[in-house]
Amino acid sequence: MNKKGAPPMKHCILSLSAAAVLVAVFAGCNPANSAREAAEIFADQARGPDATAKFTPIPLAERKKKLGSEQYHVTQENGTEPAFLNAYWHNKKPGLYVDIVSGEPLFSSLAKFDSGTGWPSFTKPVDAQRIVERTDNSFGMGRTEVRSKTANSHLGHVFEDGPGPTHLRYCINSASLRFIPMEKMAAQGYGNYLEPFVRADLIKPSPPRETAILAGGCFWGMEEIIRNIPGVIKTTVGYSGGTVTNPTYEMVCSGTTGHAEAVRVVFDPSRLSYEQLLGYFFRMHDPTTLNQQHNDIGVQYRSAIFYTSEEQRQIAERVKAQVDKSGKWERPITTEITKASAFYPAEAYHQDYLQKHPGGYNCHYLRG
Repeated sequence: MNKKGAPPMKHCILSLSAAAVLVAVFAGCNPANSAREAAEIFADQARGPDATAKFTPIPLAERKKKLGSEQYHVTQENGTEPAFLNAYWHNKKPGLYVDIVSGEPLFSSLAKFDSGTGWPSFTKPVDAQRIVERTDNSFGMGRTEVRSKTANSHLGHVFEDGPGPTHLRYCINSASLRFIPMEKMAAQGYGNYLEPFVRADLIKPSPPRETAILAGGCFWGMEEIIRNIPGVIKTTVGYSGGTVTNPTYEMVCSGTTGHAEAVRVVFDPSRLSYEQLLGYFFRMHDPTTLNQQHNDIGVQYRSAIFYTSEEQRQIAERVKAQVDKSGKWERPITTEITKASAFYPAEAYHQDYLQKHPGGYNCHYLRG
């Protein structure tokens, strides 16, 4: 029997609710990752493969048009903006300060301090090779001017009255800088500069992730149990195991696509092993009824494990054999173990169905 209508309704001999399990909370860092690896993970999640910043200065002929009047005056005419009346003198957000003309990374918030002068002050540049120092004897005093190497932008001056360990104070005009918040650095091509923020414990690397695809009857009931297993990060219901590209619910219900109603599970293997997940899987449905879960009949309701790696296949075979020999089921286990193929997310109204419709159709419960 198939589910029909929108929202669809199911009918089942049993009306048992999912067993209560602890709500998953994922947090913390993977201790196996070094700070460098953590920064790379963070950056990879936030940017595309080609999102690397290109430090190409605005052409000289276009700078007056493309820069603001104060930006142009400071960077191109060696000007100085008013103290305390500028964008970044009191900015305390974590991030990177880059050249307004070229985007070249110059200073980090990690080296910023409040000098009381009213201008952004730093103890050191991100990379000393990106800074050019020149003697400045203007206004009848000797100072050391600092300019950006790539765009030759006037930035400000460096003094020897800063805090340790460098005892330097790079007094920089806000108008010569563009600030990139830490959370946007990777997306804007500055992912390679995230490592110091990880070391400063400002970025937590994402937990390790693994994906499982499981089928065991109506995906609503399975999802409702799986989502509450500690260590599960995300669940998506959909169709897998068949031959039809981008199937619809109606097509799958016809039994001609070869697809099974399935749940794609993203989980943290440091908190929930694949073997433990399969332990839940064999408890939440009847793996002995071929192409059937209670009143739901058809190949789309078959019991199946779609493994995503050779390791998963071996674990699945072992767990299936253990369950088969356990004596918990009177009939042989019929669960199919097949290499994962494309997974097609189901229509939006199927996602989180029992969250949207508490008390809705559910043939699944967690056995002891």
